[in-house]
Amino acid sequence: MPSVSITRVALVGFALVLAYAVSAQTPERPSSQELHDAAGDIAPNPGNIDTSLSASITHKDVRAAMKKVADWELAHVGPKFTQDWTYAPLYSGFLAASKTLGDQKYHDAVLQAAQDKFHWTLLQGRYDHADDEAIGQAYEVLYEEKHDPIRIAAVKDNFDQVMARKDDPAKDLWWWCDALYMAPPSLAMMSKLTGDNKYLDFMDHEWKLTTQHLYDPGQRLYSRDGTFLDKKEANGQKLFWSRGNGWVLAGTARVLASMPKNHPARKQYVDLFQTMADRIASLQPEDGLWRMGLLDQSAYPTGEVSGTGFFAYAMAWGVNNGLLDRAKYTPVIQKAWAGMLHHVYQDGRLGLIQPIGAAPGALQPGSSWVYGVGAFLLAGSEIDKMAGQQRH
Repeated sequence: MPSVSITRVALVGFALVLAYAVSAQTPERPSSQELHDAAGDIAPNPGNIDTSLSASITHKDVRAAMKKVADWELAHVGPKFTQDWTYAPLYSGFLAASKTLGDQKYHDAVLQAAQDKFHWTLLQGRYDHADDEAIGQAYEVLYEEKHDPIRIAAVKDNFDQVMARKDDPAKDLWWWCDALYMAPPSLAMMSKLTGDNKYLDFMDHEWKLTTQHLYDPGQRLYSRDGTFLDKKEANGQKLFWSRGNGWVLAGTARVLASMPKNHPARKQYVDLFQTMADRIASLQPEDGLWRMGLLDQSAYPTGEVSGTGFFAYAMAWGVNNGLLDRAKYTPVIQKAWAGMLHHVYQDGRLGLIQPIGAAPGALQPGSSWVYGVGAFLLAGSEIDKMAGQQRH
């Protein structure tokens, strides 16, 4: 028995040393301004649009557009990579782009940052804030490649802490609709990776609370948060933010990608996905780009790329996985892709991406932000799969 006690003490001691070592490597949280400035910029004179890119849904043309945008983005923001939510879609987009383009440099840039810069940790200071859990989605994909426990240890530990908290009737854990992209897909994936459904069950519980408070079943859209429930557009319609609903539709797709086919809640997510996709498709303008406010197109002089990118990604994923009708949604996706290509500049900058915000706001042609590029690359990766499935 003494040897057992000694062994336990040794194990506890090793765990403490390991925890200290990980803590010592955890990057200090940058200021909000630093995170903001690393996420994008607005070029006052971005140059000319690249008119050589073709919107044809072929492997050659889709991949050419993806490569041009991905190459510029990697060169532009690679040295600025952060653990912030803004980068979560970009990391996922880079990982997807490497698979589509057969070029590991995007994947390797994400891997190097996760391993050498972030040490597989999350931003510190807000353990229960979904934004700070969002890059866990990239860590989980990289864990699937190499089952090194350190790759998902911080994400798993953080979720275990979050699941121990009690619901606050006055404020949902995910009180803003964007959160449905940030945390739920990672929780669903954690169940897949660990074989423990507690993460998926917790996700389902919290998702339903957010939906109960923010989803409008008549409009089949989500308000951004509780402060928007009664806000109106100039035409008197309710204000539904394009990117906010893009986060939700893309988040639903990513949850479904990890949720077992026999999970008792799956049908509810499929129904929501199909219902929202149908509504959003019906609101697409002729130029393919959804407006920042979905129900008052006349109030916005141009479309916007990040919301459009998330919609196109989710719809293309839905077509590829048999959840959305190919004949109905292919023209919608094609128009969205063509619309986004009209805002790729000759150097590869993807413009017309709304800056960080919570509602429709100012938008300039040279505005480029990492989450919008991530949405574009995710959309391209799924559209490329569609090209491989087209019947001739």
